[in-house]
Amino acid sequence: MAKKIPVTVITGFLGSGKTTLIRHLLTHNHGRRIAVIVNEFGELGIDGELLRSCQVCPDDEIEPLNNIVELTNGCLCCTVQEEFLPTMQALIARRNDIDCILIETSGLALPKPLITAFRWPEIRTAATVDAVITVVDCDAVADGRFASDPAAVYALRLEDENLDHETPLQELFEDQLACADLVILNKADLVTTEQYQQTIDLINQELPRSVKIVTSDRGIVDVDTILGLNAAVEDHLDERPSHHDTEEDHDHDDDINSINLIIDREFDPEQLRQQLEHLVLEQEIYRIKGFVAVPNKPMRLVIQGVGKRFEQFYDRPWRTDERRETKLVFIGHSIDPESIATALSARVDANLVK
Repeated sequence: MAKKIPVTVITGFLGSGKTTLIRHLLTHNHGRRIAVIVNEFGELGIDGELLRSCQVCPDDEIEPLNNIVELTNGCLCCTVQEEFLPTMQALIARRNDIDCILIETSGLALPKPLITAFRWPEIRTAATVDAVITVVDCDAVADGRFASDPAAVYALRLEDENLDHETPLQELFEDQLACADLVILNKADLVTTEQYQQTIDLINQELPRSVKIVTSDRGIVDVDTILGLNAAVEDHLDERPSHHDTEEDHDHDDDINSINLIIDREFDPEQLRQQLEHLVLEQEIYRIKGFVAVPNKPMRLVIQGVGKRFEQFYDRPWRTDERRETKLVFIGHSIDPESIATALSARVDANLVK
């Protein structure tokens, strides 16, 4: 029997740094032939394009299935049969060309339903979950993103397990930690020593097993630390408790939505950043990501925002066969697409995708 393809599932909250981590793994692959499945919340394929711009995949790829596959029609934990199964079957058919597979889950995906799919007969004999890697945004956790006082909420829950105080996002955060074989603590350089230790303590309280925590700066982690853990996670799901273990199905917060904007204009980076910061103050926007056309610049600007914090860099020149337009994805809680479109440009209404 042929050796099973090892699959590494990379999970984490919105903006934690999953795509940055995968870009690092692809560019420091130590000769490994890596296939990537990207599961985005939204339809513009921002993360998939960012991964392709790492220049690992050849531009003249003639295979009908590229090494980077995007699934944009719903999170993997909800659509494993409709979306994930045929994709895995296609990759399994190319097993001689693949050394391992990375799956970047949506920031809203639960790990366990996806891993359960590796018990299905169509997958079980050909692939195994090598490990679940959970990426944690240290700055976001230290800033109390999930509650006004996360430590107090957690202490109260320990006293009475019947109390339900956490927001859906905190519950998701805990489920992602509970399923982890390795936790990568990202953006630790943005917090104080005391905040860092508080974040470590919180993570350790949520981990049901002994799990190593690695600190990362901008997704830079030794590849051998992440790949080749041989955890066979699908065989040990009982050791990874979840808030949803007693449910047949789960529902995400119905008020979490994504807005995609395609804007036929260029922006000054600083002015756009100020507009986006203003929108974050007005609405409960968790994540902003996208590509920006900048006047008199031959290169495409990548902008990524988590809460009030923004990062930007130029990733590659605009190709001669693509339009110089700005594409932005907004993910948040009950965000208003019309006000976002109006704030950025009155001309984008026709291109608004809810």
